[in-house]
Amino acid sequence: MKQLIFCGILILLLSSCKEKLDPASFTNTRWELTELPGLTLPASAKATLNFADSLKISGKSFCNGYGGRAEIADNKITVKNIFGTKMFCQETDAAERSFLHALNQVNSAKLTDNKLYLLNGDKTLLVFTKTN
Repeated sequence: MKQLIFCGILILLLSSCKEKLDPASFTNTRWELTELPGLTLPASAKATLNFADSLKISGKSFCNGYGGRAEIADNKITVKNIFGTKMFCQETDAAERSFLHALNQVNSAKLTDNKLYLLNGDKTLLVFTKTN
């Protein structure tokens, strides 16, 4: 019985240590993609992610511009209603498709040392560095 109580208290303590996502920490920030696991980023173009008021997002997906909205609820972040321009740029096409696909899969985030990690569960999908 003592072990069950101890385990319960330990679980509560560990879960309370998990960093809470605060919408204010995202508002009016700019980020540049530095890592898309499993893919070498094109040297000829950059991908960015900008958060504005009300968690509206915008940025460059290497070739095209995009926009949408981020939502934070229950300590999870999701990106919704992504739209973008439709220019075709052969040299960045694979990276752009991978970037937008990953952005649509995001359900969690972690902020550490001016880095933004966008995750799906525990899997890192995108890593950004703060630019402002």
